[in-house]
Amino acid sequence: MVSIIRPAERDEGTTQTPGMRREAGISGALTGSEGLWMGVGRNEPGGCSDVHHHGESESGIFVIEGQLRFRWGDALEHVADAGPGDFIFVPPYEIHAEENLDPGNEAVFLLARTTMDAIVVNVPDPRET
Repeated sequence: MVSIIRPAERDEGTTQTPGMRREAGISGALTGSEGLWMGVGRNEPGGCSDVHHHGESESGIFVIEGQLRFRWGDALEHVADAGPGDFIFVPPYEIHAEENLDPGNEAVFLLARTTMDAIVVNVPDPRET
């Protein structure tokens, strides 16, 4: 059955990462999806998410608004910037963090995962050990 999820129906009850807010739009719980999770992510102005990964999920990110600095790797040693219209692919278990480079505006991005639930595993920042 087709499901239309309106903005007011998005679920913020998904696992969160400090510095970022996620709203589920498609999930097992909301739509009965068996292999896809999609949602909207937001980083506060000038904010950076804590370090995390998404377990066995492959993740896709599409930047809608803002400029993101994306860090990944065992020591977050890789860095790339992405802006509106850019896609980011994140393999399973890849630790990463998203930083909003704009101190005045929130960054907004579409998220997609290859599991019906938003797997989020928050981990210690390797730069602080």
